[in-house]
Amino acid sequence: MPNISLDRVSASHGAAPILTDITVAFPGGRCAAVVGPSGTGKTTLLRLLNRLDEPSGGRILLDDVPITQFNAPDLRRRIGLVPQRPMLLTETVADEIRVGRADLAADRLDTLLARVGLPDFRDRRCLELSGGQAQRVCLARALAVEPEVLLLDEPTSALDAESAAAVGTLIREHTAGGGGVILVSHDTAFVTDVAEDIWTLQHGQLSPSDERNPQ
Repeated sequence: MPNISLDRVSASHGAAPILTDITVAFPGGRCAAVVGPSGTGKTTLLRLLNRLDEPSGGRILLDDVPITQFNAPDLRRRIGLVPQRPMLLTETVADEIRVGRADLAADRLDTLLARVGLPDFRDRRCLELSGGQAQRVCLARALAVEPEVLLLDEPTSALDAESAAAVGTLIREHTAGGGGVILVSHDTAFVTDVAEDIWTLQHGQLSPSDERNPQ
């Protein structure tokens, strides 16, 4: 099972500190949710985990190996980030899902679309998608490369209850298979439903906020 850990990690925006000396482990086979007020650095934390941002201090490790020792494309195949604001790069949904996996078979593509609640969307134009649909296409795109860890930034922010339930099922399937999920969300009901571990990020510090946390 993959394990991501932070060893005294700090981060800042300019002179303003965002994260301060955070030490925490996110084990595989579990879903960890990071909650807290807006603007406290939750998205920054996710971006640090697959090197879209770099810490100002400390180390981030994947299976006890500093992530700086992996080249960025390989790391991002192992740790897939699905942002809150989806960015689609191609004309059709099928092409989008194959961005990181050009050899993805049609039946596997259709399975991924069904898992995110978008059956029969293979030939849809990306420009025609709603925000929630685009977010789920990004999730299918991330899953296509079979990441060990999924990083999800507000995964239900643009979804109705049925679509959010489909994402919850997908998270459970991923962790049941030994993968890890780290998500940021303001959706308290969703977090309570899917997360084994809940952490609060506030004033630059990450602390356990629920009795389910292992420490």
